[in-house]
Amino acid sequence: MDIELIFKVGAIGIVVAVFNQILTKTGRDEQAMFVTLAGVIVVMALIVSMMNELFMEVKSVFNLY
Repeated sequence: MDIELIFKVGAIGIVVAVFNQILTKTGRDEQAMFVTLAGVIVVMALIVSMMNELFMEVKSVFNLY
């Protein structure tokens, strides 16, 4: 696993947490929820792309053709 992925997820988490706190303190709870949801979607997209690469490698290892 790349260490860069861990840093990307951590950076996204920190940015989302800061924006969430700022928006919550200013009374914009709905926007804070959408920022959190967007952060989760971005992280899930990163993880899905990494899972796709993993499955392609496993498929190439067990390829019998």
